[in-house]
Amino acid sequence: MGHLTYDASKSIATKTILILAVITIFEVLMALLGKGYIINGFHLPHILVGSLMILMSAIKAYLIIYEFMHMKYEVPGLVKTVLLPTMLLVWAVIAFLAEGNYWNNLRGNVKNIVKTEEISTPVHSDK
Repeated sequence: MGHLTYDASKSIATKTILILAVITIFEVLMALLGKGYIINGFHLPHILVGSLMILMSAIKAYLIIYEFMHMKYEVPGLVKTVLLPTMLLVWAVIAFLAEGNYWNNLRGNVKNIVKTEEISTPVHSDK
């Protein structure tokens, strides 16, 4: 672990906190602007706002992990043992969401087929 003086450590922590605050304020402004709360009638595409939120959240997570959890001072082997499972977890979440979306779409198609068959099937009465 690196040996920093108290003042140097305090300076780095202050800079990191200010960067996190600026990113958070920008996130809030983008969310409010994207939904039309700041300028009436002005909306941003959801994919753009969502992508920006994910990107800024990842940057904030990086700063928090590497500065406040002291990961930048650790040996590379330890950093890799933390990052690899995290990357696998992100991959798993994306894969499960894609799989769930596939099954949801498949289920919707089956419901549409059943409704179409119910409408097209004549009803017979014994009277």
